Amino acid sequence: MNKLILSAAALALTAGLASAQTVRMGTEGAYPPYNFINDAGEVDGFERELGDELCKRAELTCEWVTNDWDSIIPNLVSGNYDTIIAGMSITAERDEVIDFTQNYYPPTASAYVGLSADADLSGIVAAQTATIQAGHVAESGATLLEFPTPDETIAAVRNGEADAVLADKDFLVPIVNESGGELVFVGDDVPLGGGIGMGLRESDAELKGKFDAAIQSMKDDGTLNELLKKWFGEEIALF
Repeated sequence: MNKLILSAAALALTAGLASAQTVRMGTEGAYPPYNFINDAGEVDGFERELGDELCKRAELTCEWVTNDWDSIIPNLVSGNYDTIIAGMSITAERDEVIDFTQNYYPPTASAYVGLSADADLSGIVAAQTATIQAGHVAESGATLLEFPTPDETIAAVRNGEADAVLADKDFLVPIVNESGGELVFVGDDVPLGGGIGMGLRESDAELKGKFDAAIQSMKDDGTLNELLKKWFGEEIALF
């Protein structure tokens, strides 16, 4: 047992030393326009462009790593990468496990989507596993149907498994617009979370400070607002 503990400690130290040279940026790669894999097989989207600029301003060498959403926090804590930059809302529950930078995306709305405007929001509602939307559905009295990927939540509505899906409205808007009227927004928007920030291990205070400073500099000179408008449109909430 002692050997196992020592080995784990050695691996953690090695990971820490490696991250001092190259910062591994962990993302899902499946949540456009926040992050996705493009035709060249590379991480793309708002968070790729933002993350590259933050690394440049912080004078860090960064590389991108993809990880399934449902294990993205455990794999950060275990050292498989050094940050989470994956559309993750800042919540008190998550902040008990990891640390967050200041938000780089302001608090924004979630929304329900169904096959008709009178879809039953108290019935079966799909949401991605381990999201603030899943937590909201569970507390609402509706029956929560969880899926590991956002695409599966949409498919559940289309095939009749779920009455509606709850997700970030900015994720849903292009899907609804491209559905040709098949999918529609249902009810009012739902304000959730405290904005989106980068997740880091609680022990990485120095790295957090560097990214906080870089995010603030992008807010101060207006480049963060320009990126938000580029990827989410002119109507997006700005800093």
